[in-house]
Amino acid sequence: MGCKSFRYVVAASVLLIFLGVGGGAFSQNRSSLEKEKAKIEKEIKKLNKDLSSVRADKKLTSKQLNALNKKIKEREKLINNINSQLGIINQEISVTQDSIRTLRGQIDSMKTEYAKIIRALYRERIYLSRLNLIYDSKDFNDRYLHRKYFREYSNYRKYQADLIAEKQNRLNDVSKTLEQQKNEQAGFLAQEQANRKQLNNEKKQKEQTIKGYDKKAQDLQAQLKTKEKQARQLQQQIQRMINEEIRKAQEAKKKQTASTGKGGKTGTSGTTSKTSSKASSNTLSLTPQEEALSKDFQSNKGKLPWPVEKASVVREYGVYTHPSGGQVMNNGLEIQTSVGGGVRSVFQGEVSKVFTGPNQQKVVMVRHGDYITVYTDLDNVTVKEGNKVATKQKLGTVHTNDEGKAEFNFQIWKVNECQNPRNWLAK
Repeated sequence: MGCKSFRYVVAASVLLIFLGVGGGAFSQNRSSLEKEKAKIEKEIKKLNKDLSSVRADKKLTSKQLNALNKKIKEREKLINNINSQLGIINQEISVTQDSIRTLRGQIDSMKTEYAKIIRALYRERIYLSRLNLIYDSKDFNDRYLHRKYFREYSNYRKYQADLIAEKQNRLNDVSKTLEQQKNEQAGFLAQEQANRKQLNNEKKQKEQTIKGYDKKAQDLQAQLKTKEKQARQLQQQIQRMINEEIRKAQEAKKKQTASTGKGGKTGTSGTTSKTSSKASSNTLSLTPQEEALSKDFQSNKGKLPWPVEKASVVREYGVYTHPSGGQVMNNGLEIQTSVGGGVRSVFQGEVSKVFTGPNQQKVVMVRHGDYITVYTDLDNVTVKEGNKVATKQKLGTVHTNDEGKAEFNFQIWKVNECQNPRNWLAK
């Protein structure tokens, strides 16, 4: 009898340990999924807000389509998250149902054994009565053993009854847990169905947006090509301006040499030829002050301030594929800042050019000895050619484009070679 009860206790302990460990793992996974679910729902809420503002402006169809695409992806992620949690709940339910079956089996076995004990005690009630056990004993030892056996047998019966009650309480608790899990399962199923319905609506909305978008596709493609063409023209325009700077510097040097030169034409001509060759390679003819400024600029490589206080790089330096399909070289960094944000000079120097680009926005070029910094797409320019500017001095305001973004291109040139601004700006 005692061995069998011990086996029940061991089996119950193992089951409880399994439920505890499994429950902990399930709880940990559920906690992680709940955090992810909250994050996704927050993103969907934000996208809904963005879409509400976008729909008010019919010109922003492409932005609306992008927002819808992102929202659909987030909705799909949310559905996958809910399904993952449903999978965990299903596993929890399965484990709980297994524990219920095990507990019921143990209770049934214990009840059967308990019934056997009761029947045995009933059959032997005469022989196990205390008085009979005492008077029928031949000596003191027999009486002692009979009384001890009766006491232990009674205690074991009480222990079996308590164990059955404990198991029954445990079964009741697990049954309640199962009911809670099934309610939770039903809730997640309802969420999953609601989100699938929402997903279908969003896909239909996307189809409708695409139909409207297709009508404007040709105009949009033409606009993209125009922007690509303007980008190429702007780069060519900047290059021409830089070449003009080199030419002016060379002419200034020639005049200086001609006015101060001694020893005849040969010496002057030779000096001019060397200067011209040097300038056309990768340097300008500089005054001592400009040479000092150039060296100062060079010494600040990797430490220059950014041209705006709040900067987000939307396109890096180098060749990229334009949305229209063409390859374009970005000679600088395409930077987005806050609407109305001011652009500032990254170093002291002299404004060498202020001109209008192909997109009708202003471009400012600041010379720092051998180096030239370029700031495109500006409104309300506050400097003029020939002005001396200090580090962080405002040059103008970034133009806000038709998508409501304040973006401009920032470039650094060493004479006629463009540099990667990332290598020059502070980290």
